[in-house]
Amino acid sequence: MNIILLGPPGAGKGTQAGLLVEHHGMRQLSTGDMLRAAVKAQTPVGLEAKAVMERGELVSDAIVSALIDDELAAMGADVGAIFDGYPRTEAQAMSLDAILAKHDRALDFVIELMVDEEALVDRVEGRYTCASCGEGYHDRHKQPAVDGVCDKCGGTEFKRRPDDNAETVRTRMAEYRAKTAPILPFYEARGIVQRVDGMAPIEDVTAAIEKVLASA
Repeated sequence: MNIILLGPPGAGKGTQAGLLVEHHGMRQLSTGDMLRAAVKAQTPVGLEAKAVMERGELVSDAIVSALIDDELAAMGADVGAIFDGYPRTEAQAMSLDAILAKHDRALDFVIELMVDEEALVDRVEGRYTCASCGEGYHDRHKQPAVDGVCDKCGGTEFKRRPDDNAETVRTRMAEYRAKTAPILPFYEARGIVQRVDGMAPIEDVTAAIEKVLASA
């Protein structure tokens, strides 16, 4: 199974991708993570990307495509892929088609997590994590059982991302609508786009995604 998870920042893509990895043994291919790993490992693509970034330039589509090509080549044929953060444009979508075909793969679904902007602002503004283990919390929706103590590891230090604020969320939503949403018609023409309610409880979103996958 090869799928794309779409949705603006804060929609829950990372959470759902993590659950798919846990439950199905799929591989989450996040371009940012792959880029950092390739640079650290000093692979040929990583060295090329590092040189580009050191010049203050944006990493090209060709480099990102090469990263994905390398990852798919290293994966077992029976391991499914979850594409997170890529493709963002129709040109990238066409490039992904070519890379998948090279590895005898094809996209099964593009799953968009639908969100309400105002509710998303509330969700993002209130979130914070344990500084030790990364467990996520929220001012209103999920607080530690014991105030100031992480449920998972007992840590007492917490942190918030500096960009978790209303203005940033609205900017990201606008960027998503402008840059990422336009690839939807490309996939809708194939009949592989499915939408789920990203504002539902996590377990309900997971169940909706499982239902989509089961329909393949």
